[in-house]
Amino acid sequence: MERDVSVASASQVVAALRGRGHEVMAVDAHRGVLSDSDERQVLSLRIGRLPPPPSTTSGLPAAFEQAELHEAEIVFLALHGGSGEDGTVQSVLDLAGLPYTGSGRLGSALAWDKDIAKRLFLAAGVPTPHWRMAPVAPETVAEELGYPVIVKPAGQGSTVGLTLVHSPDELEAALAAAAQFDAAVMIERYIDGRELTVGILDGTALTVGEIVPAEGPIFDYASKYQDGGAAEIFPADLPEDTVNQVQALGLKVHAALKLDDYSRVDFRMDAGGGLWCLEVNTLPGLSSGSLLPRSARASGIEFGELCERICLAALRRKRA
Repeated sequence: MERDVSVASASQVVAALRGRGHEVMAVDAHRGVLSDSDERQVLSLRIGRLPPPPSTTSGLPAAFEQAELHEAEIVFLALHGGSGEDGTVQSVLDLAGLPYTGSGRLGSALAWDKDIAKRLFLAAGVPTPHWRMAPVAPETVAEELGYPVIVKPAGQGSTVGLTLVHSPDELEAALAAAAQFDAAVMIERYIDGRELTVGILDGTALTVGEIVPAEGPIFDYASKYQDGGAAEIFPADLPEDTVNQVQALGLKVHAALKLDDYSRVDFRMDAGGGLWCLEVNTLPGLSSGSLLPRSARASGIEFGELCERICLAALRRKRA
């Protein structure tokens, strides 16, 4: 699990909801409900430049058995990566009868598996870069995809384990790097162009943004979470019809994967203006530099309101 990112999101959400008058308990998946002193210690952690090692696991916690948690109206999930985002925690919460924010176990699992997600993109009429799943012969990669290609774990977020491969002699090392994070590894045609993103909230597409990494063509882990790692432009400088198209495709993707409440959908736009869906994030980051809060802010929704609307959407599903 992307623990550093999860803690960063949680610290922002806790402060925002308390700032709007809500009673908030901070729960660590390892330790359960945090005392005041433990909360200050945990939520003060910062995101490192490098992702956590592949051996880092969250386990499934005894936290969900604690009585305090069952007194809460809603569980706000600020979990990114691994069992926090792949439907596992969502399944446990369903079994425990605890309502939670974000998408359910099915949508979470569909989006987390990039191979299945891309098949659903195509079924919904949303273009996505051509791909193959490893193992695949290097000559097949050259013939069907062409270099450069992206090699990445099929179940992972925040570009963890991702490599841009320029030639066949780089392929083996990239496959090995990705396999450290997931047994299923994807090789995907690289789309040279602009990186775009759009938030989805309550069935509405928010402002489209553009990400311009400071170093290299890839919006990698360091670019995402370090100050000055990338320019994040909201709204993106795009023609109105392109904006409308990105928003429409984002809503299609959200529906195709059976997602709830909110998500963030990422695209590449090629030199000819073609749009290619890369992936969808079911629990997008909510740290101070995260893209969904910026998309919402550009749409007139400040961070506290965003967090509150996510909670209210989950409560509506609970009552339904």
